[in-house]
Formats: sequence, C-alpha cells, structure tokens
Amino acid sequence: MLSRTSPPGRSRLKSACFTVAAILTAAGIGGTVAWMLPAAPDQIASSPTPPSLAALSRLQHAGFRAANPAPVPVAAVIRPGDTFAGALQRLDIPRPEAEAAVATLAGAMDVQHLKAGMAFTADVARPAGTGTAHLAGLSLRTGPARALSLTATPDGGFHLRSFEEKVTAETTVAAGPIRGSLYLAAVQAGADARIVADAVRLFSHKIDFSRDLHPEDHFRLVFDRKVTDSGRTVETGGLLFAELESKGKTSRFYRFHREGRDQYFDETGKNIKGFLLRTPVDAARVTSGFGMRFHPVLGYTRMHQGIDFGASTGTPVYAAGDGVVEEIKWANGYGHWLKLRHASGWATGYGHLSAYARGLKVGQHVAQGQVVAYVGMTGIATGPHLHYEVMNHDQKLDPKGARVPQGAILEGRELAAFRVEKAHLDAVIAAAARRADGSVQTARAAPEGPVRSGGGL
Repeated sequence: MLSRTSPPGRSRLKSACFTVAAILTAAGIGGTVAWMLPAAPDQIASSPTPPSLAALSRLQHAGFRAANPAPVPVAAVIRPGDTFAGALQRLDIPRPEAEAAVATLAGAMDVQHLKAGMAFTADVARPAGTGTAHLAGLSLRTGPARALSLTATPDGGFHLRSFEEKVTAETTVAAGPIRGSLYLAAVQAGADARIVADAVRLFSHKIDFSRDLHPEDHFRLVFDRKVTDSGRTVETGGLLFAELESKGKTSRFYRFHREGRDQYFDETGKNIKGFLLRTPVDAARVTSGFGMRFHPVLGYTRMHQGIDFGASTGTPVYAAGDGVVEEIKWANGYGHWLKLRHASGWATGYGHLSAYARGLKVGQHVAQGQVVAYVGMTGIATGPHLHYEVMNHDQKLDPKGARVPQGAILEGRELAAFRVEKAHLDAVIAAAARRADGSVQTARAAPEGPVRSGGGL
C-alpha cells in the first residue's frame, strides 16, 4: 500500500464541510452557521433560533452529496503497450491512486504482461469544486468464470475481491425460424460460429443453400457446452444433432462415433456424408448454372461446364470430398485454379480463387469439408465468385445432377448402439421443447438427467 500525505478520504471530508457551510450561507441562515461553528458569546445570544435536527441533517446530506457525487462507470480498454496505471491515468485518475490500485490488483493477477484489448470498468467520482477525479472502484474479468473488483476505502487504499462463478455442463438446444440466413439465425438463437459452420457443412450434403432455403424455414441444433451461472459460455463441445426443415421436408442428422471419429447419420442409420458436397462454399448463391450461356465478358454464347457461386472475396472454399490435390496452378481464364482427385475416377475443380489454404501442395491428402482455398475473381471474371466443376473420368458433369456414390449404412451392433444414442438425443430435444421459454433451451447435465429450459449465450 502506498503512503499518502493527504488521503483522498480526508480531503473529501474537508470539501464536504466547506460545501455544507456554503449551502447554509446561500440558504440565508447565517445565524445557523454561527450556531454550528465556534463563536463569541454575544454572537450566540443574538443568533436566530437554531433549525431542527431534521432540517440540519438534510442540509448536511445535501452538502455531502455535492462534495461527493455518485461515481460514474467508465468503460476502458488496455491499448498495445499500455500499463494498467497508464490506462487509469487516461481517465484522469491521479498517479498515486492509479499505482495504489494496480499494486492491489497485483495480488490476484499479472499486471505486467497485459493483453491488448482487455476491457475493464472504472467507477470514477469527480467531487465538486476540486477538479480532480478519484477512483471509487474497478471491475474486470480475468477469465470466462473469474472476475476481480476493487473498492476504494476511507483511508485511501483499495479492497480487493475475487469472484469465481460455478461452471455447469449442459446440453443446449438452439432453434428457431431462418430469417436472413441460417448463420445469422443460429447465432442469434445461441449457437456459436463454429457450431453453425459444422451444421452448414452437414446440410451442404443435402441442401442447396442458394435455392432450397426460404424465410421461416426452421432449424434446430443441439450441442454440449460449459456455462457459468450468469449464462457465459466457457467452452463449447461438438455438434450432437442438426435439423433443418425446408420445402416441407425435414432433414435430421445425428452424431455417432465410428471408426475412431465422429460421423453423422440420418434417422435410419445411413451416413449423410455424401461422396461430394453439393455446395463447397458457405452462404453462396448460384450466379450461373451448368450449360450453354452468353458469356458476360467474352460476349458470345458458349458452354459453361460448371456452376458459379457468388460470394465475397476471401470466403473459405471447402474440399467437396476426401481426395488428393492434383493441380495448383494459373489456368488462364480460370485464374488461380485447384483440382482435387477423388476415388473411382471422380475429380472436382475450383476456379477464380484469390488464394490457396496455407501449406497446400500437390500430392497432399485433404478431407471433405477442409478449407482448401478462398473465393476471388482472378482470371476472366466480372466479380468475386467460385467456379466449381465436377468430373468423372475427365468428363465434366452438372454438379447438381451428377449421380455420385452414397454414404455407408450402419448395421448390426453399430446400428443398435446408434439407436440408443439417437433415443437419448430425441428425449433431450422433446423435453427441452416442452419446457422452452425462448429460442434457447438447455438441459443441465446431472446423474438423474433432469431437463430445464432457459439461459442463453
């Protein structure tokens, strides 16, 4: 604790006394001032009748409030190269107070190695007539479930408190209508970006996002997370279930651990992972289909041997299927070009790319859904988009109509185990729906398995 020659508490008390005197004088009761302060006997004898104790108490309270206004919370952020004391001094906190606050914080956190962008809230008081700010308190979060607070004490020091929230495991059901896009709707309903991206890749096997989704179509996502009592997510697990209702048809995908990795199956136990993705880029719209068309740049009609997906530059492009990188090159009108070779003579091509995934090289094995490149407008293009081709034994086919191999189907013991997990998820979803009080329903994990609704990210 730093020593002070004049603690803030003492100076504020003096200021309060002078303010009380000023208020009494302004109120026209100078005799009362003489009654309060030492005075000559003849002055006391000539003074008016003293005010009641209640009136005097009100005046004293008004003076104290004027000298010590309520602190105002001020949001602040640690800048690159900042010290904590420097950040406080930017709020007009005197250096001794700032250093005393940091010295107290040092007992519970590392105040030397601060991460730029760390936010905190300072309660700043500005007593009337002093022109000086004082730090009445400070609060900041040092982890997903931990927070610290400082409170100024009358002797000019600070009292430190640490708060550790209880973290609970729960299964969360995020559901609702699609408004704008699946991504926006799911995030607003409580899913995080990673969960939504996983769901989009799943649905890409069955759904053309540019044509099949309509306003008010419904979705439901189920995933595990660890959450504090205040509703702050500490950690999110993998996607357990995904459902999408579109054009009156409902697609449901259940997670099942098989062959050392998580895979997704429909209600009958059929692997929903098709051989190739129908849409290898998120949130894209079809700007040009397969077939004869008038070329917008060349100015004449010719065969368009792929599908164009309009998307902004830098949008990730996913490998349409498991395979090997066969070509990475500049391909004239196609611009930056990528070709992947898949099993049984199948291949996919990706054109007009702005960049390739870091480290990608010819001969490298890639997995379906892996980011391999980014949308651009290199080569002959009027705007950023992905040109996507599907080939079988070098014959170019319409990606929308190509009959590609289907996924595996569970049998025997695997099918029985899958049905057990499916029944558990169905029960969680049904219970959450019955007790839903919003778009996010949560089931707290516990040995007896109770389900409750509420909460949100």
